Amino acid sequence: MFRTACQEQLLPGATLQEKWEFAAAAGYDGIELRGKGDFHFRERLPALRKAQADGVPMPTVCVDMPHFFAAFDRDRRRDALAQMKSQLSVIAELGGAGAQTPASYGMFSRRLPPFTPPRGEEEEREVLLSGLTELGEHARAEGVTLFLEPLNRYEDHMVNRLEQAVELIGAVGLDSVRVGIDSYHMNIEEADPPAAILAAAPYIGHAQVSDSNRFQPGAGHLDWAAWLGALESAGYRGHLALECRLTPHLDPAEAVRSVPPFLARMSGAAPSGAGR
Repeated sequence: MFRTACQEQLLPGATLQEKWEFAAAAGYDGIELRGKGDFHFRERLPALRKAQADGVPMPTVCVDMPHFFAAFDRDRRRDALAQMKSQLSVIAELGGAGAQTPASYGMFSRRLPPFTPPRGEEEEREVLLSGLTELGEHARAEGVTLFLEPLNRYEDHMVNRLEQAVELIGAVGLDSVRVGIDSYHMNIEEADPPAAILAAAPYIGHAQVSDSNRFQPGAGHLDWAAWLGALESAGYRGHLALECRLTPHLDPAEAVRSVPPFLARMSGAAPSGAGR
């Protein structure tokens, strides 16, 4: 049985303690935090420490910043690296596993005009490896992990598939950098998502879940039995973190409540070795 977590912005409640009361009753095992820029996450430390003391499990943080470590602009890259180091330090203090980030988000797509990015592939690889190495070394020093998230081709032009993330991580050579998979992006980019999971198995460190339409699991057409079966066969032992929008025809709280039992049913329906 997989452990589940819910991103904090999806949970009702004014405080993390109130959100956790709802989440625990709904069958979740933790809360995935959101890490905004301008060191906002670090500024939340007093409230986060209080939540930790009150027994709120916060295993991971997902970044929510305007720019990321592989931005075109050098100053924005440096800022994103500083922000990410801070978030890794905070989640380490909270006893969490690590932080998930894409290389970039929304800054360019090869599928939309002007189609050709302003930076060549060799320079992009250098930027990616440099950023991942710097963040991976900081994560290792803090005792946590950086999870690199491949995004779909319309949201990032550099790292779209698990095999691309695995190749970069292999080149970096740090155990403190792993792949953070996302079922929505995989549904777009991977020809065979279960096979991609199995191929990347030694490198998978975190998993985020939403359905094919970006709504909560169960609201789309993703083959959850096969996806979860592959993840189980891959030996994954982390959380399934709910990162999604909620279907408008359902009460938001009811939509959030529906996910843990749905994933449990689909996990139970998954054949052994799914995706092989």
